[in-house]
Amino acid sequence: QWNATDMQGKPVSAGVYLYKIQAGAFIETRKMVFLK
Repeated sequence: QWNATDMQGKPVSAGVYLYKIQAGAFIETRKMVFLK
């Protein structure tokens, strides 16, 4: 779950973001479009 804030807790703007999922040896990077 993501609460639409950056690492400092500030709300992020609408835009395209990259995110990484890691679970054991599994690593995947994906692109997400965030709209407000």
